[in-house]
Amino acid sequence: MMMENQKTGAVLPLMAMDSITEPAPDAKQIVALVKDSGRVTGYQLSDGHIVDKQQGVHLAKQGQIRGVGVAHRNDTEYLKSIPDGTEHNNLSNLPSISAK
Repeated sequence: MMMENQKTGAVLPLMAMDSITEPAPDAKQIVALVKDSGRVTGYQLSDGHIVDKQQGVHLAKQGQIRGVGVAHRNDTEYLKSIPDGTEHNNLSNLPSISAK
């Protein structure tokens, strides 16, 4: 019964996503947001690589990043956390690093 409630609560956020790709077994996780003047410009992956937003979207669509889906605002695609009932791994709760 608890699982049903969690799934029901997750339906609306999932509907906001354009695509969610099944992650590959070796898929990376996003461990930090790269920001420039407060705006997200990229992502640091669990293997240490830093990718820009467009590369992140491309990798997520290929199943190379786990825990995220692709959404869009106007004509811009971006990554969004897949709701899983925990807050600590949401993109908005990850640490930020400065763009270099």
